[in-house]
Amino acid sequence: MRVQVCRKYLILNGRQVESSQQFSHLIVRHVSIPIQDNISHVSIPIYDNISTKPILFHGHSLHLSYMEISQKFYDAMRASASVKSIPTAQKLHAQLIISGLETSIFLKNNLLHMYCNCQLIDDAFRVFCDISHRNIFSWNTMIHGLLDSGRVRDAEKLFEEMPLRDSVSWTTMMSGYCQNGRHEDSIKTFASMVQDCKYVIDPFSFSCAMKACGCLGYIKLAHQLHCLVAKLDLVSETCIKNSIIDMYIKCGSVSLAECAFQNTDNPSLFSWNSMIYGYSKLYGVQKALRTFYQMPERDSVSWNTIISVLSQLGFGVQSLRMFVEMCNQGFRPNSMTYGSVLSACASIFYLEWGAHLHARILRMEHNVDAFMGSALIDMYAKCGYLECARRVFDSLMEHNEFAWTSLISGVAQFGLEEDALVLFNLMRQAPVLLDEFTLATVLGVCSGEKFAATGELLHGYTIKSGMDSSVPVGNAIITMYAKCGNPEKANHVFGSMLHRDIISWTAMITAFSHIGDIEKAQEYFNKMPERNVITWNSMLSSYIQHGEWEEGLKLYILMRREGVHSDWITFATSISACADLAILKLGIQVISQAEKVGLSSDVSVANSIITMFSRCGQIKEAQKVFDLIYDKNLISWNAMMTGYAQNGFGRKVIDIFENMLKTECAPDHISYIAVLSGCSHMGLVEEGKHHFSSMTKVFGISPTNEHFACMVDLLGRAGLLDEAKNLIDGMPFKPNAAVWGALLGACRIHRDSRLAETVVKNMMELNVEDSGRYVLLANLYTDSGELESVIDVRKLMKEKGIRKSPGCSWIEVDNRVHVFTVNETNHPQIKEIYKELEEMMKNIEETGRYISTVASHRSAKYHSEKLAFVFGLISLPSWMPIRVMKNLRVCHDCHLVLKLMSFVTSRELIMRDGYRFHHFKDGFCSCNDYW
Repeated sequence: MRVQVCRKYLILNGRQVESSQQFSHLIVRHVSIPIQDNISHVSIPIYDNISTKPILFHGHSLHLSYMEISQKFYDAMRASASVKSIPTAQKLHAQLIISGLETSIFLKNNLLHMYCNCQLIDDAFRVFCDISHRNIFSWNTMIHGLLDSGRVRDAEKLFEEMPLRDSVSWTTMMSGYCQNGRHEDSIKTFASMVQDCKYVIDPFSFSCAMKACGCLGYIKLAHQLHCLVAKLDLVSETCIKNSIIDMYIKCGSVSLAECAFQNTDNPSLFSWNSMIYGYSKLYGVQKALRTFYQMPERDSVSWNTIISVLSQLGFGVQSLRMFVEMCNQGFRPNSMTYGSVLSACASIFYLEWGAHLHARILRMEHNVDAFMGSALIDMYAKCGYLECARRVFDSLMEHNEFAWTSLISGVAQFGLEEDALVLFNLMRQAPVLLDEFTLATVLGVCSGEKFAATGELLHGYTIKSGMDSSVPVGNAIITMYAKCGNPEKANHVFGSMLHRDIISWTAMITAFSHIGDIEKAQEYFNKMPERNVITWNSMLSSYIQHGEWEEGLKLYILMRREGVHSDWITFATSISACADLAILKLGIQVISQAEKVGLSSDVSVANSIITMFSRCGQIKEAQKVFDLIYDKNLISWNAMMTGYAQNGFGRKVIDIFENMLKTECAPDHISYIAVLSGCSHMGLVEEGKHHFSSMTKVFGISPTNEHFACMVDLLGRAGLLDEAKNLIDGMPFKPNAAVWGALLGACRIHRDSRLAETVVKNMMELNVEDSGRYVLLANLYTDSGELESVIDVRKLMKEKGIRKSPGCSWIEVDNRVHVFTVNETNHPQIKEIYKELEEMMKNIEETGRYISTVASHRSAKYHSEKLAFVFGLISLPSWMPIRVMKNLRVCHDCHLVLKLMSFVTSRELIMRDGYRFHHFKDGFCSCNDYW
């Protein structure tokens, strides 16, 4: 179709058209118009119902002046660009041609801008090539369009070809690099601009450079940029103030951002919003909330920021309250708001609120976009409603990578790894771009030997697709190999990473901790260029999980000295270490620090406090903490029951268990270990049998070796040895050493050496080389007077290379732990201790209640616990209870002596031996001589 323009008539394919209306009617019926021989076709699809308001020529328009027609074209092109109307843009181009004004650089530049905004980059480039005398605006507009569509290489080529540049040209390239994630190139472009003295660096150039610097986290460069704007006297510019604050926050230097913020008169809303986010990173929620309420005015970004902060930091309920307040104050939520609130619902498993939000979105927004859809999928999946998550997924008009990733992650978290991998394969077949977060999620599915081969295939896929250079993907690969027990490959991936972040280093610490190589984990920890609280917690947990409690507490103290802001994981882990070591004084100090920062009420921290107090014999204090927990979880109930069981209060264990059932909190296998252990320590045979039976019949919990060991111990202590043996014989699986050991202990109590020999034979088949079992058998023979059997047991131990674990006791006095062994000689006050012990024994014998159980061949006169308690008597004030820890079970003689010691001294003595707590007071023990 040929178009010709003359003074009075328009000629279309040789047909005279007398009016522009006739021309418009004909032109929209054709697919393309060859404008000139050397210009490509401009596609115009047929749109019968499209509005023709932007079209210029309607009769009287032919009589307008050139300036008026240009203005109308300009207004129409701007309007079309703003709404991104492709049909209108193409019609405007056609009318520009027939008007004879296509040679106008002004209109061609606006045509170029319109096509770029409508994402018609190829058409825009043809227009650009058709401009005979391009000006800087033409070049800048085309470069901006290419960068905006992701064609960075084409933009770079065009930038290099520019005959003349201005500051806008440089800023456009810098902004485009940032937009496409090439922040280092943005910085390099800025540096080149600074070196070329021909250009005036405007505030917008600095803003782009600061944004790139913040994304890269280059704090040294941030200082340099700040100094440069100060030198050029640009700090007073609002955009520069905002950029400085934003840059420092993204670089992790919130204190410098705070300084810049405080030195700013009348900070902008952008600065206030940035500081809310920054304060949440440095000081936590409280400071962010105070800043939010201090704002002179707020916008939707302010509300979205504080709601997001509350949601991300685990304050789900508060996030929902803030959402309600936002709506009450007349602000309309957007996709970001709904995403944060739905994430909060997912974090606290609040399905009702999540479903309410879903209904609100459908009512208010009428449709669910990809972002909200992903948040809904995540919420339903985390609340355990995978079918609802799948229905939301299927209902989405567009399945982007976020929706797929949310669904895959939701399926995987419920242990459905195979289903997650099937979904991933479906995603690969769909027209969706696989991003680094999707791959990181799928790599997280491949944990354990079952999916190790799949994980290696995915590793190969990341290399083939070039995504192995992504830091999140690299971190996921390291974590995958670590969980598969292959730290060598994890280390190889770590070494090949061009860029590493804190997560990379932390993953390697976890990898070596997973296999018990604490020294290697410590080596990586020491080499880290920077650390955050997660890294410290990872190393701290490594020490605690592998029994290095003292090293863990030293690390916690180092954290305090270096000013690391501890979180709930830090406190829960450190308090657990104090519990394992039974160090009450240090434990109380850690608890005080948790209270100071407002984390003692966190349920996980409170659970650790309960355990710590219980293991230090402070069962009343543990109960107080338990009572203060508003929302008790299963771990809270288990911690309290276990505490009472360890301290010998079997009846209290059962009471707590029954109260837990009233709250409809379902017990687990740990709950029943606590209940059966409590029954065992108190000799509650019938109650123990009842709960052992109901465990399976009522709650469907299959008993484990631990449960059978508790029942054997309960029956054996009560003298029901045959019943205990029958229980073992009827076990559905092979009993372990703990089960046989419980029966062996009962044999010693009731001096049944024949059954004990049977038990030991079974233990020898298990290759159990625990010295305690052999010592127990030797002591049984000793009590029965079978000295030849004692010699045989000791000979067997020597042949097997088994050494008796030396008994030791320790006590904390004056911030120092004093350790005693049997017949101690090294303690600086040992002479005074022996003298006091002799005097104490005389006072005990005078009561007439002491009957020595010590045989002439095995003296228990100076056992370690006696020495430790006497040292406590002469070192601690009379009002203070004396607490001693022992690594082995207390013997009968020491148990009797300590009971009478509490009577003659009127002191409360508390001892934790290798099995339980003993509270001695007024000549009685909390165990009722049943241990």
